[in-house]
Amino acid sequence: MKIKCNRELLSDAISKVSRAVSLRSTIAALEGIYFRTEESSLYICGYNLELGISTKILANVYEEGCVVLSSRLFCEIVRKMPGDELEITCNENLITTIRSSESEYSIIGISPSDFPELPVIESERRISLSQGMLKSMIAQTLFAVSDNDSRPVCTGSLFEISEDKIRVVSVDGFRLAMRTEPITSTFSTSFIVPKKTLEEILRLLEDDEEKRTEICATRRHIEFIVNGCVIISRLIEGEFLDYNNAIPTGNNTEIKVSTRRMIEASERMGLLISDAIKSPVRCVFGNDEISFSCRTAIGSATDRMPAEAPNEPVEIGFNNRYLMDAFRAVSSDEVRLIIGSPVNPVKVLPPEGENFLFLLLPVRLQKVD
Repeated sequence: MKIKCNRELLSDAISKVSRAVSLRSTIAALEGIYFRTEESSLYICGYNLELGISTKILANVYEEGCVVLSSRLFCEIVRKMPGDELEITCNENLITTIRSSESEYSIIGISPSDFPELPVIESERRISLSQGMLKSMIAQTLFAVSDNDSRPVCTGSLFEISEDKIRVVSVDGFRLAMRTEPITSTFSTSFIVPKKTLEEILRLLEDDEEKRTEICATRRHIEFIVNGCVIISRLIEGEFLDYNNAIPTGNNTEIKVSTRRMIEASERMGLLISDAIKSPVRCVFGNDEISFSCRTAIGSATDRMPAEAPNEPVEIGFNNRYLMDAFRAVSSDEVRLIIGSPVNPVKVLPPEGENFLFLLLPVRLQKVD
């Protein structure tokens, strides 16, 4: 193999695909990046058997070939190389030479036959979405994905696609986040995408509403095509929780609050709370204000903010981190809080409509002396 390519293009490409490279594996090739020449381009891929990211860059191809190179070492070499252009050659013994200006490295490659093939996604059921829309849908629901492997279906987000809408739902047992957007689709399907995959998709997506992303899912895998990158991931198998039964219904109290003020009040309460020092935040909704209080082993704090709250006060306890996570994911300046009794979940909704819904479970409060 012998090629010449732009150093910045190569550096950007390998930084993206390296996100799917195994940090430690019994298979050496999984700790490397796969390179293969294709006419006037260089195909680049990282794959850890769960997640694969591949892309192509323009290159002058003088000799065809393929090789797997250590991700950590090669990324550092390319990043520190001088000059705008790199020349990469690989001989039959997999000795790979990287040259730029006066600098030259020779490193030992790994046989490309040891690199596993990515799953082939063959399905006519493809959908195209705005990057800006998909990015905000993932960002607003990712916080509620569980990190606890004891319930695997909760370690990813449920995607539901129907003829007129797409919905993303995350549940971790203590909170729920749901985002819904109208679309036009010729089919209906649902699947659970792992959190790790969604984090990588989020890094690649742009806020541009004009740019598109293609999604295609089979029974076990999903493919995202984002800005020239192909991301293939294993899906989480199993039955997702019946989230509709968790959403309270009926006539409840509605309160409008400032998103920014809720975040700031929660942050002030959080100064007394840590993983070692845990305590719920007491929120009293009533008399056109919300009052906050928190007491831990290191001190106490109180705060209040104006809100369109009823005269009959309702006291509810919250996990402060969950409270902050929810309000930081809000995309509007104001939100509606739908409150029932102190033991019922609280709904967080946009000022108008229900394109997002966050559900916060209350924490049992001890009586204050």
